[in-house]
Amino acid sequence: MLQSLSTSFRTLSLGGALALSALLAACNNSNDAQPQIPLAAVNELVVLTDQKNSNLRFDNGAVYINGGVKGIIVVRQNASSYLAFERNCPYQPLDTCARIKIDPFIRLYDPCCKSQFSFQGQVQGGPATRNLRQYNTALSGNLLTITN
Repeated sequence: MLQSLSTSFRTLSLGGALALSALLAACNNSNDAQPQIPLAAVNELVVLTDQKNSNLRFDNGAVYINGGVKGIIVVRQNASSYLAFERNCPYQPLDTCARIKIDPFIRLYDPCCKSQFSFQGQVQGGPATRNLRQYNTALSGNLLTITN
């Protein structure tokens, strides 16, 4: 009886493990089979009073800064709120030309794949289905710190 119970438990455990594997595989299997943007450590400081960042004096103004995988775009939402996004386009991010550009005060876009994004990083058109990767921002006086 004990041996029969042990065999049943092993069969149940094996069946449970197979079911869990199938469930996890189904969760990872999607129609959006694009590769992920590589990870990069981000710890950047932006001096908002610097002349090269003058576009950040206006709402929806945006600038490029170094950092991230292919650079970072900083967008001013209002005087106390800034967003920072990875320039690497989420659609086919391993392509050399997959780099987001600023269309001043209108949108963010990838001229390579024609994807378009709002100044909040959300997909507005094109083949991209993922929003832009967003980094954390912290404002202290005229210094904006960008991290991940």
